[in-house]
Amino acid sequence: MMLLIRWPLTLFAGPSLAALWLVCLCHTVAVAGDRPNIVWISCEDISPNLGCYGDPHAITPNLDRLASQGVRFDNAFTPAGVCAVVRSSVITGMYAPAIGSQHMRSHIIPPPEVRAFPEYLRAAGYFCTNRSKTDYQFDPVPSIWDRQGNDHNDWRDRREPDQPFFSVINFTISHESQIRHSQQKHDAVIESIGQANARDPDQVADTLPAYLPDTPAARKNWAWYHDNITRMDQMAGEVLERLEQDGLADNTLVVFWSDHGMGMPRGKRWIYDSGTHIPMIMRWPDHLKSGSVRRDLTSTVDLAATMLAVAGVSVPKYLQGRVLIGEKKQPEPSYLYFHRDRMDEVYELQRGCRDRRWKYIRNYMPERTYAQRIDYMDEMPAMKDWRRLAAEGGLVGGQANWFAETKPAEELYDTENDPWELKNLAARPQYRDRLARMRQALESWQDEIGDTGMIPEPVLMGEMKPGGEIPQTKPPTQTTVGGNVFLESMTEGSAVVYRTRGEDGKWGDWMLFSETLELPGGLQLEAKACRIGYRTSPVVTLTVDEDR
Repeated sequence: MMLLIRWPLTLFAGPSLAALWLVCLCHTVAVAGDRPNIVWISCEDISPNLGCYGDPHAITPNLDRLASQGVRFDNAFTPAGVCAVVRSSVITGMYAPAIGSQHMRSHIIPPPEVRAFPEYLRAAGYFCTNRSKTDYQFDPVPSIWDRQGNDHNDWRDRREPDQPFFSVINFTISHESQIRHSQQKHDAVIESIGQANARDPDQVADTLPAYLPDTPAARKNWAWYHDNITRMDQMAGEVLERLEQDGLADNTLVVFWSDHGMGMPRGKRWIYDSGTHIPMIMRWPDHLKSGSVRRDLTSTVDLAATMLAVAGVSVPKYLQGRVLIGEKKQPEPSYLYFHRDRMDEVYELQRGCRDRRWKYIRNYMPERTYAQRIDYMDEMPAMKDWRRLAAEGGLVGGQANWFAETKPAEELYDTENDPWELKNLAARPQYRDRLARMRQALESWQDEIGDTGMIPEPVLMGEMKPGGEIPQTKPPTQTTVGGNVFLESMTEGSAVVYRTRGEDGKWGDWMLFSETLELPGGLQLEAKACRIGYRTSPVVTLTVDEDR
């Protein structure tokens, strides 16, 4: 059977036209028997503080078991240290500065060729669900997910029992705000995990980050951080149990990851390892060796390409990550790259790169202190203590580094011997060659991705949204191709979703249009067009022509 498939022309040959019709001589609908199901268990604001990573205070039996059944990635990082910026790169497979999403809490319009990668999975027959956080720096559009929000049953809502699925389940219990929540809320956490599993603040103090002053508030924050991770581990275990109950565990790739590093001071928001080094675990029976450990450099930018590859979907050439597992696995890069830009109300501009041992950071605003105030960040009790002791002159050693009035233009750290990145080696002559190599690698990467962080944010936003207006996608229209129905919008880079009435007269699910439709004449359908960053078009009602 010959079917016509529509994709944006910009994926193949540049931005001159809005759509391209490709003849597909053999189109196979994906079924679970030949493509794996995929489940993401994502969490927020944690570093590798799990038992399987050697944290002595971690109580994480479910995730430890998952690691024993699959592979643990020891050098997994996020390209930035904050949620929305990272999530924009995860969902698109692009570095945030390549698409303009590097400034925290902005609304971007990516280039027309950029898609949210679940759209490719949906077009290949996957049932895609998200529970429930998006936070992509653009509003989620209806082409991305079959189910979005909390009012659904994840993969259990799929239309056919053998339809493969991609389900994302995100837990917020470990978020920064939950470290400093009320005693009443934390009592509920302790009730869930059991008093025997509650951490004693004084006993966990031996692993406090070395840059933080050891105060009662810091110890309490650190203990509550660990308690929240234990609760998150319980919740992850419940998801894994559901897969077992449904008989799906053997044909499901499970991926666990955090959206960036710990929600403690100088962790979240920063491109030091404390803000970017994360846990990542993958389990895929008969495909990944149980109990194995990977030490190659891994980034959350790699997730999009990896999921498409294991699902048997062609990986678009514009994606900037690599395939981590499976038959199409790609080699380790020489470096990973990092960026820090406007963070809430504070402007900053840093870029960085690292190999397995060495970290290089370039400060483009060295005249600004590290310790700029951010209202939300400064609510953390440990942060308040840190600032108070700085003002009193009570900090020693590396604890005082963060309060220097200015920053060096360059930083270089030996993370093997200085894991908290407190001893800047950039000015030492014996590291001159290493510094030059890493500086050149970083600049080459910036050129390669077209680093929009070098453009002032108001100018960048003005180029995306002339006049400050968010454009609206043009409504879809219907044409007939070979006797079948074809839907398209004239907005470049757009996608179309549609639905039809069931025998009960009720409208069905919104489906992603990816091929011509064989529909009976006279049938009514509803359709709308969308593009990420744009407002979705109005819904239009179309009637299939009787005479085709």
